[in-house]
Amino acid sequence: MNKWNKRSRPERLERRVEFSSYEMTRDFLDRLGELCEHKKRFPDISFGKNYVNLTLRPLSDDKDAQITEADHSFASDVDNLSN
Repeated sequence: MNKWNKRSRPERLERRVEFSSYEMTRDFLDRLGELCEHKKRFPDISFGKNYVNLTLRPLSDDKDAQITEADHSFASDVDNLSN
C-alpha cells in the first residue's frame, strides 16, 4: 500500500499513476473501468496524457467514515492493474 497516500478530513486514499505514453494511460483507464464495474466501486478519477490521479473514499457517506480493509483491498486490486 505504499503507493497510496492516506489523507484525513475527510479520510481517503490517494494515488498517482504515471505512464510513458497516452496509449498506456488509456489501457489502464479501460482496465480500471472494468474493475470498477465488476467491484461496484468507483473512485474519483482525473487524468492527463501520461497520468491518472485516483481518490478512494470510504463507502459510507458518514462524515466520520474511516478507511476499511475493503478499501485497502480495492486499492490493492488497482495496484495490480498498474504492474
